[in-house]
Amino acid sequence: MSGAVVCLARPWLEFDLGGEMEVLSWAVNRPGRVRARRILWREVRNADLPEDLDAVEWLERALRARDALDAVTFLTSRDVGCFTQAEARAGAAHAHAVATVGLSNAERVGHRIDRSGHDWGTINVALQLNLGLGEAALIEAMSIAVEARTAAVIAADLPLAPGPATGTGTDCVALAAPAGDLPYAGLHTDPGEAVGRAVYDAVLEGALTWKATYGRAG
Repeated sequence: MSGAVVCLARPWLEFDLGGEMEVLSWAVNRPGRVRARRILWREVRNADLPEDLDAVEWLERALRARDALDAVTFLTSRDVGCFTQAEARAGAAHAHAVATVGLSNAERVGHRIDRSGHDWGTINVALQLNLGLGEAALIEAMSIAVEARTAAVIAADLPLAPGPATGTGTDCVALAAPAGDLPYAGLHTDPGEAVGRAVYDAVLEGALTWKATYGRAG
């Protein structure tokens, strides 16, 4: 995708979108639907975030020091140097996914496991799509990205007491696309296919890498 660049400068990972886009997410910094030209990850350790610390204010200070308050930003204890990427095309659609995948706080949907006292590696996915989407299509594309994330975690086969893991307790996805008016982005469409394949491939590679390093999630 023209202009998109991924840059690692630990403890930061940056996905430069190459221009301002609509970004939908529930990220720690600038959640919701906003306009941004970059998505950041900030790697942290337990020592960085003691229990009495306001993590949002701490991140805001770190972003201000980096002159990056404009960025949609994730927090993760996963080594950001272990990021994975995947791109996919379908017709005119081109999707580029960047993911950090940690499964130390893996969960099975509908259940909760006590993860207190653990590093929270989490799954954070940033996705750029080249086609301009209307609001409904942006939401639909997000649902496809989350479905692909879940399918990849299931394929990685991490057993938990309630059953195979489907994600983690702190996953986040940020979907970026130009402003536009495409009305649909479901599984039967080119953007839906490209989004799903890019996210699935990036998350599965990251999950298998994590599993090979750390084994069972718990």
